[in-house]
Amino acid sequence: MSEEKEDSFKILRIYDETEAIKKMPESAGIFSHQWQQDHHQLDSAQEMPQLPPCPSVQRDPVCQEMHSMTQQQWDPQAQDTAGLQPMHFSEAEPEGGTSSGSYPGATAGQFCSSSLPNREVWSFLKAIPPIPDEAVVTRKSPRGSWRVGTLHHGKRVSAIAVSSAPHHVYTCGTGYIRVWDEDALHASDRAPQAQLDFQDPQNRVLTCKLLPDEQSLITGGMAQALTLWDLAPTPQIRAQMASTGPICYSLALSSDARICLASFNGFVEIWDVRNQILIRKHEVPPYSSRCVDITGFKFWTGGEDTILYSWDMRSYQKLQQHSLCYEILSITHDPSEEWVLAGLKMSDIVILHAHREEKYKAVVQRYSQRHNLKFASCGELEARWPHEFLSSPPSFLCYSRPRGLPYRMKSEGTYFVATLDSTIHCLAAPSLRRLFQTEECDDILCCDMSSDSQYLVTGCRERATVYQLLY
Repeated sequence: MSEEKEDSFKILRIYDETEAIKKMPESAGIFSHQWQQDHHQLDSAQEMPQLPPCPSVQRDPVCQEMHSMTQQQWDPQAQDTAGLQPMHFSEAEPEGGTSSGSYPGATAGQFCSSSLPNREVWSFLKAIPPIPDEAVVTRKSPRGSWRVGTLHHGKRVSAIAVSSAPHHVYTCGTGYIRVWDEDALHASDRAPQAQLDFQDPQNRVLTCKLLPDEQSLITGGMAQALTLWDLAPTPQIRAQMASTGPICYSLALSSDARICLASFNGFVEIWDVRNQILIRKHEVPPYSSRCVDITGFKFWTGGEDTILYSWDMRSYQKLQQHSLCYEILSITHDPSEEWVLAGLKMSDIVILHAHREEKYKAVVQRYSQRHNLKFASCGELEARWPHEFLSSPPSFLCYSRPRGLPYRMKSEGTYFVATLDSTIHCLAAPSLRRLFQTEECDDILCCDMSSDSQYLVTGCRERATVYQLLY
């Protein structure tokens, strides 16, 4: 146990949907800076912008008409709409402001005014391009889960992977890996589709990772080797990569699946996955490599010594270290690779920005022997804008554009699962609102989610439990 003084963190709290957000402390807006702005925008994602005040003298007719419209008239959500609807304006303009004909919003939930806009306002509004149906973004966070099946592995389930196209579950333990098809996910008495036996029946898988294409699986554990599996059309071993340590505790893959990190006691192996070549054996402080993760050109390690380290993937120099005071049981990152989460033995969740000096802690204060963290892969919903539509989306609909990707709008659909012993917590990000909570009979040893965020699977004792997420 490290004797270093614990880093100072801003304290956050997990809250339930029934709690009033206005009663939350200011710090509960999570992650400050950009994520605090995101949290504000998420709560009003479907809200039209406040119009800037016009000069107090000589307002032109368009400005006068726009300024006279109330916020309710500008806000489609205030008029009971389910979401932003495409704006279409009739070719026939109302004469002046007194026409009794139909107008936008009368039936589609758009701008609705007791005194209709005059001709100049209509000309201004018609200049705004329509929003295509495919560009409208809806929030997507699970509201609950439904236990749909049980997979009987036969031995202790120590690692799990879930694919989405098609849905398959891979339960890993001692001696073999079992493969389950989608029919088995909705039953409790189905046999596995296949069983992959190890040459040595004492080999035990402790960790596994699906490659992004979901056509390959890499496993590590008590075998002195990492095993790369081809999953289609028939599961089989592609390569055995001999390790320099006896027990691999954790695996991490780069976003392009070219690099794999494998953590051992006192060092991390860095592998070229495509060529199955060991690039480097990187030494780390003792008892600090129980967990490993990678974000961009950084990788992170942590373990029993309670210190979270970050390392440069290019120079292999230590970049930062954070004293967390409690043993680190898991490390993961959000889909953008901007935020790193560490699960502690006291059940607290430490949240760090990968590039900025921002540190937070969601305090649970409950001793936990097992703590797993898993982010949903498709939590960030995107809005694609056709090239023929316009070169950039309206500023009030899009406030983040990752380099090299189509314009997109962030949504509170981003969420993660934290398992603390036998309890499953599903939490929205960035708000830390608890989406649902489920109890199991036994401690949860591992968990994974399908990349389409339809299934959550947990491993307990000799079985795996399948949950379908409800939206």
